[in-house]
Amino acid sequence: MLILAFIFASAPAGAADVFKLAIGQRGLWDSAIAEIGTEAGIFARYGLELQAFYTSGGGETQQAVISGSSDIGVSAGTLGVLGAFAKGAPVRIIAGEATGTAEYYFVRAESPVRSMRDIKPAMTFAYSTNGSGTHITALRFLKEYGIEPKLVATGSVPATFTQVMSGQVDVGFSTPPFGLDAAAEGRIRIIASANDLSSVRSQTVRVIIANAPDLARRRGAYSRFIAAYRETIDFMYDDPRAIAAFARHAQISEPMAQTVRDRFYPKTMLQLDRIAGIDELMADAVAFKYIPAPLIAAQLDELLQLPGR
Repeated sequence: MLILAFIFASAPAGAADVFKLAIGQRGLWDSAIAEIGTEAGIFARYGLELQAFYTSGGGETQQAVISGSSDIGVSAGTLGVLGAFAKGAPVRIIAGEATGTAEYYFVRAESPVRSMRDIKPAMTFAYSTNGSGTHITALRFLKEYGIEPKLVATGSVPATFTQVMSGQVDVGFSTPPFGLDAAAEGRIRIIASANDLSSVRSQTVRVIIANAPDLARRRGAYSRFIAAYRETIDFMYDDPRAIAAFARHAQISEPMAQTVRDRFYPKTMLQLDRIAGIDELMADAVAFKYIPAPLIAAQLDELLQLPGR
């Protein structure tokens, strides 16, 4: 189920704490943080070795952490995590990941759909995996616009693009840089951005999660992980070498890499220290049937293991 396994460069043998990372969607700016930080030697300086693999979305990422096949999950959908925790899953939120999101929604150029309001009940609307950020955003679009297409789990961004272009799905999602060339060439039409929804741009829609038993055993190592992750984010916005590193990672040109960062991923999106809009997120989780009722304060204290909390 989990794909594209690889092992990052490590600290000296016997000296490093090893973390297994499940990361949703390869080739995105915010999914490249662990790889870029490893390449720059940042995680090694904190005595950490990362063994990472990519998943098809936040739902698979979350399941990997719950099962213990991964210690840390990057880019898990917040509502899905709330639902899993409420059911007793051994998962904790150790940092925010994305407040707002860079996703956009598109159709083939020949589609009659030019906005969300044009979507008909007979049409299909893509999301990655159950409980993922794209699943939650899809539900919010349906609620906001009063539309009723059939929701279809399409997996990764490339897989979703293929299904839209082959006519299997009417409305797809993507995240820069993927698909920007097709939009520029007129092969697809972008009809909406996830940040068009106030419930997305003002809330922490994705989080970094940890397996609860492992977090309890190695709290100091997790603190070092967050410190290294934070330093890597600073590096990615302050050092021009990060643009070249991301271009290699995503297999795009450096000018495109610069555009992706500067246009779609403001540094303010990557807030580690807080979960913005937690009350609104819980209200949505109830409305979308992820949880039966908002979590109480004691539950939130257990779930939210954020830096400095």
